[in-house]
This record gives sequence, structure tokens and C-alpha cells, in this order.
Amino acid sequence: MKAMVLTGIRQMEMREVPDPVLSDPRDVKIKLLVLGICGSDIHYYVSGRIGSQVVSYPFTVGHESAGVVVETGKAVTRVKEGDIIAVEPAMWCGNCDQCLAGRHHTCRRLKFLGCPGQAEGALSEYIVMPENSCFPLPANLNPDHGAISEPLSIGLYSVKKAGDIRNSDIAILGYGPIGMSVMLAAKTRGAASINVTDKIESRLAIAEKEKASYTGNPLKNDIVQEILRSKPLGIDVVLECCGQQEAVDQACEILKPGGRLIIVGIPEFDSWKLDVDKTRRKEFTIQFIRRQLNCVDDSIRLMSEGTIDVSNMITHRFPFERTKEAFDLVNGYHDGVMKAMIYF
Repeated sequence: MKAMVLTGIRQMEMREVPDPVLSDPRDVKIKLLVLGICGSDIHYYVSGRIGSQVVSYPFTVGHESAGVVVETGKAVTRVKEGDIIAVEPAMWCGNCDQCLAGRHHTCRRLKFLGCPGQAEGALSEYIVMPENSCFPLPANLNPDHGAISEPLSIGLYSVKKAGDIRNSDIAILGYGPIGMSVMLAAKTRGAASINVTDKIESRLAIAEKEKASYTGNPLKNDIVQEILRSKPLGIDVVLECCGQQEAVDQACEILKPGGRLIIVGIPEFDSWKLDVDKTRRKEFTIQFIRRQLNCVDDSIRLMSEGTIDVSNMITHRFPFERTKEAFDLVNGYHDGVMKAMIYF
């Protein structure tokens, strides 16, 4: 089969690699149909690492995917050949203290598609996954929805961890695909106002289409003063979705005392800094997000019901052989890109 592999910093090439095979009776072989490019894929492409996870070349990235089942192990009951499925990229052991506590997203022996040292990614024609990572799509959804269910489930989980946001004023700092997923989720949970910031005007335009209460570009506006002008008591919940220190600094300014800071973004640096005076005096809560937990079914259901519409998220589509072009586009934030998809 063909796979697109990283061969160095900002380098990738198409190679012939062996087809994956079923090794467990609960395994499922999947022919990939579509893959969404994630910010973490770009980190590996341009930096070769995220924190302690360092790429050893050659390596295949990619994890936001959907495909068709072509083979199943003897013990598989969840899906059958021919099913169009969303792929949950996490593979957990089921036996460690975290899994037994219902926290399989922090499994001690977690393997994740496209994560160095764990599992090769989904930028290939076929992958094999355990059946509990396979989610059949209803007939009114297509493979695009399946791939988008991965970032959307992170948005749903992040908003869930923010607690009850009904009638709350929230801010989303960073409006890439994860920030947009957070906004789509927040709209379903009754937020009173949703304030969005980003440095890219085309993304703010999408936020306006999604009926954001406020949009602001920190490169052009004093977003702290503008938000506090309309919400002088401060914001109830801030969701940091860009992995930037300045966004956390802004969150500390706009949060009201007793507010909640949800850190969703993945930074390229190793340590966050917090203003002791503001964080201590405001006594707000900080919650870090590790992907998602049990939210894939909800993301699929909400799209199927029409409660969540992701039609404004996908902006670019590329064939498999043009994957590098797609990665360069996403890395440079060119041409108004929000989510670029690869089609096999």
C-alpha cells in the first residue's frame, strides 16, 4: 500500500509500505477515505516533536480519519465489512488504573495514531484499529463528518469540562478547527455570549458566520479592553485554544473572580507562565484538557440530528498525492484555510 511519510523537517514523500494485518480477533482493517490535517500533525511536520514526543524518521502522521471496513477479526461485533466509520485514534489498554477508573484517554499504555513511539498514523491507504476505535456513521452523514468527529469530540469534551455554561459569558481564544469545535459545542449548551479572538481575519469571518457575539484580532485590537468594555464584570469561562502564552495572559485579564480557564491548545514550548497576583486574587480554576473522553458518539449524533453544522469548517480539499502541498498551506495559514482534508 501507499503511505505518505515524514522524512525530515518539512519533508515528506509517498512510499510503498507493507499492508497492515489483523493481529487480534477484535481488530478491524480500514480502507481510508478521508483525513483531516490537525495542528499536531503540523507540529511534527515543522518541528519534528511535541514535547517529549520526538519523530524518528521515516514516520507517518495523521489521525482525524474515516474509512470503510474491509476486514474484521473473528470477535468483532461493533462493525462489519462495508460499514463507513469514523476512527477514534486512541487505543487504550483497558487494564491500567486509569482505564479501570473510566479515564481511558489518560491510559498509562495509550497508543495514538500518528504519535511518535506509539503508532504509525493514518496517512496511508489502510490502517488496522481495535473495534472500540470504530464508530459507524449514520446514513445521513458522509466520511467528512467522520473525520471531523475527532476534533468536534474534543470541543464537546472541553465545554463539558467547563461545567454548566448556561447563561454564561465565554471567550474562545484561538479560532482554528479546535476553537471552532469548542464554539459549536458551546452553542448547544446555552452560553449567553461567545467572544472569539484570533490573529487571522478569515477565521474571524467564519466565527461571525457562526454568530459569535464578539470577534477581535489581538494584532489589531486591544481585545482585553474591548471584551471588558462589553462585559465589565469579566468573563465566566475562557477556553484557550491556540497554545499561546499571550492568550493565557489575556485570559487572566478578562476572567472574573471565581471564573474558569480551560486550556485546550497544545503549545510548542515546554512551560506555561501565570501571573501570580491575578491568578491568586481572582481565585479562578484552571483545567487542562487531554483530548476527549466518551464524546465521539455525541459528536456523531449531534451532527446527524442537525444540532451541530460543520459545513463552515472544511475549506480546502486535496488528493492524497498532494499531501505536502496541503501541509504547507495549513502551516502557513494561507488562502483562508480552516480545515484541509486529504482524500484517498
